[in-house]
Amino acid sequence: MAKTVTIDGNTAAAHVAYAFSDVAAIYPITPSSPMAEVADEWGAQGRTNLFGQKVRIAEMQSEGGAAGAVHGSLSAGALTTTFTASQGLLLMIPNMYKISGELLPGVFHVSARALAAHSLSIFGDHSDVMACRQTGFAMLASASVQEVMDLALVTHLSAIKASVPFVHFFDGFRTSHEVQKIEQIEYEDMAKLLDYDAVNAFRARALNPEHPHQAGTAQNPDIYFQGREAANKRYLEIPGIVQNYMDKVGELTGRKYHLFDYVGAPDAERVIVIMGSGADVVEETVNYLNSKGEKLGLIKVRLYRPFAADKFIEAIPASCKRIAVLDRTKEPGSLGEPLYLDIVDALKEAGRDIECFGGRYGLGSKEFTPTMVKAVYDNLSLAQPKNHFTVGIIDDVTNTSLPMGELVNAAPEGTICCKFYGLGSDGTVGANKNSIKIIGDHTNMYAQGYFAYDSKKSGGLTISHLRFGKTPIQSPYLIDSADFVACHNASYVTKYDMLDGLKDNGIFLLNSPWTVEDMERELPASMKQAIARKHIRFYNIDGVKLAREVGMGNRINTVMQSAFFKLAEIIPAEEAIGYMKAAAKKSYMKKGEDVVNKNYAAIDIGVTGLEEVKYPEAWANATEGAVAMDVSDDPYFVDFIKPILAQEGDKLPVSKLAPDGFVPTGTTKYEKRGIAVEVPSWIPENCIQCNRCSLVCPHACIRPFVMENGTEAPEEFKTIKAIGVGDGKAFRVQVSPYDCTGCGNCVDVCPSKVKALKMVPLADCEKVENANWNFALELPTLDLPVKKASVKGSQYLQPLFEFSGACAGCGETPYVKLVTQLFGDRMIVANATGCSSIYGGSAPTCPYTVNKQGHGPAWANSLFEDNAEFGFGMSLATSQRREKVADLVKALIAVSYCDEDLKAAGRKWLDNMDDAEGSRAAAAKLLEELH
Repeated sequence: MAKTVTIDGNTAAAHVAYAFSDVAAIYPITPSSPMAEVADEWGAQGRTNLFGQKVRIAEMQSEGGAAGAVHGSLSAGALTTTFTASQGLLLMIPNMYKISGELLPGVFHVSARALAAHSLSIFGDHSDVMACRQTGFAMLASASVQEVMDLALVTHLSAIKASVPFVHFFDGFRTSHEVQKIEQIEYEDMAKLLDYDAVNAFRARALNPEHPHQAGTAQNPDIYFQGREAANKRYLEIPGIVQNYMDKVGELTGRKYHLFDYVGAPDAERVIVIMGSGADVVEETVNYLNSKGEKLGLIKVRLYRPFAADKFIEAIPASCKRIAVLDRTKEPGSLGEPLYLDIVDALKEAGRDIECFGGRYGLGSKEFTPTMVKAVYDNLSLAQPKNHFTVGIIDDVTNTSLPMGELVNAAPEGTICCKFYGLGSDGTVGANKNSIKIIGDHTNMYAQGYFAYDSKKSGGLTISHLRFGKTPIQSPYLIDSADFVACHNASYVTKYDMLDGLKDNGIFLLNSPWTVEDMERELPASMKQAIARKHIRFYNIDGVKLAREVGMGNRINTVMQSAFFKLAEIIPAEEAIGYMKAAAKKSYMKKGEDVVNKNYAAIDIGVTGLEEVKYPEAWANATEGAVAMDVSDDPYFVDFIKPILAQEGDKLPVSKLAPDGFVPTGTTKYEKRGIAVEVPSWIPENCIQCNRCSLVCPHACIRPFVMENGTEAPEEFKTIKAIGVGDGKAFRVQVSPYDCTGCGNCVDVCPSKVKALKMVPLADCEKVENANWNFALELPTLDLPVKKASVKGSQYLQPLFEFSGACAGCGETPYVKLVTQLFGDRMIVANATGCSSIYGGSAPTCPYTVNKQGHGPAWANSLFEDNAEFGFGMSLATSQRREKVADLVKALIAVSYCDEDLKAAGRKWLDNMDDAEGSRAAAAKLLEELH
């Protein structure tokens, strides 16, 4: 019997790649990095490949370097692989031409990802692999975690047999990070399928001084063309080789694959053609709609390059009249997207009289659901179907989008769907992965997990989507109809509509310190209405309090996980608790029995600490309750930022997006996340006014303020006599409670003998301190007699980087903030892609801001590796433009009739143009004279 494992797509690909590789040259890029990480871990553990060796793994300096190393390793006779995505794959393109041109059997495993164009996107589509379709690599697509395991095997076997390199790709995040219970193929079974003669032939033609040859020559016009055509026969053989190994893997596993797989009614007239995880969505929908009397079909594309047109034609049912081809990429200016054009050409050459319509879906991991699939089929039913359409967005600019009908819930009967709203780093995602493993490993049920994150690093929103069922799960999309919803952070109740999609009589679990009486005030009226009208079984647990009681600090994940098992009843709670305790013992025994016992206590208290909320029937008509903080009536905030923060960005139409991707700065001030459990409270009598608390704050949310004595202030705005900044002034340290992440850095760094800051519950001070913060921001800026380039003096300067999405306690952002305090009003930033580009440039808000004159850092990001060159280009351009300004000023003051004051101002600026402060003052005077 096949061994079942609960793993994600990246691990499935790495499992096969490790077996067939001598060498892996790697460079990390999201979301492919885990493939290399787990392979490296296996090597450290002593795992051997099919040839009895540990894989030699080398991390290079760039993706281009990794591709060069792959090329060199293959040339020297080692079976070699790499793992990449997005621009990383594109940086490999030059070497890909060389590898294919020399018929070297390398394999690239690609977690297909969107390309950075008008913006960066780390999420999945096919833009990257489509940009490589011309390189000569064969290309094989997988649609699910199980297919990744199976078709990765087909890929390696085929590459070796054909002596042609392959790209094996699957959807980034949606498949690469989706956790599924699958059947694992063991190495001894893989070894039976490997053509060792082909391996030996590959090694024999390697570079070797004992029988040397030359590769990579330069050819003139007389022979280059012929050389490009010389390998045609190899590519003609590939479809047959791939199908042969698909058949052999099918005999081994019982899972049958073809170059193009047809699913659906044998007499279907309307057929969708698609590849990647979207194929599973379409298949699930076809099964559902056909059970309701429809006659629909689907063709899954497996081998995309070389495109075997004859096999595609064979897969089309004779009854088919119309085809919709769905591409997960966008090629601006083309007649159609790549797969669509291939299908049109295949139909034309075969003489098939079938109407073909192309559409785009799912770019940047945009959701693709059964409701959207039905919209595509409905479009094919129209007298004049829309061509070159989009599905899943609202295009009110060029009107490409298809209208959505009613919600289609195509999940098989008996599937249990659960959603968890957590806070990044609170352990929710890890606990849910553990829950999937418990159910997958200890029952005959199937399990699926997908985890959606925002870009706020450890303090951001996480939404875990878990499905459990008796049949295999083909639902690679977010849950839109849930049986169970858990909210692990009470502040979310006014931010997100968590109960939208929760079924009637479903279960809602809230982590909060509130009583029913408190909930009358703390829950929004709309939430109370939904709870009562849907007859929701509502439970509350004070997870933070319980976790602290058993010594777990703020880590509520274990408490909440056991509460989930108790309520969801997917498996008997007693069994689940036993499995949780066994896992805790295995994980923490090395840390001592005390740690294990604390986890045991957390597991037990999660069950006993649950309280069912007996809400009144009157909630069905509730009109009063908590409301989300209304921070601004700025149109950009209301129309763009606010919907995205509320997790409703999918509803924004195209017209709300800037075509160039440019956004205004200074918008994180609108978020007011309120995610801290505790925030710092200032103790005036202990403060020595060193300003170190402000210096180390990662989010610029605790700052010193100085005001003139006698300034009218709120009663709660306590101050002390300011020291070191002149007479007659008052001093205060003020926190922004809704922007604080509760890291405690400020308290830790306070050098006072008795700390001048202490952490207090957010709920005890939020309203008063928020009012104080707003008052402090309106205080006039004073020109203080203090050295600005000092710890104390710098912190009186306005930070022009604030409230970023960096992790609580981040060690990087205090430096970024400090640089903006000293130089921010004259900064142009070239930012490398990475952590700093995510906390510094994630839509919809920007932490770089402006001063009262509207001046502040201008920020841009290009790619990962071109940061220095990108910034150097900015420097060249700025120098050139400033020289032009200098030329114009020189010409102006040379004019005989120019006003003497204007000439003096011009000379002053020319003399000081390379001095920061001097230039600023001289420029102001020059502008004054010019006006």
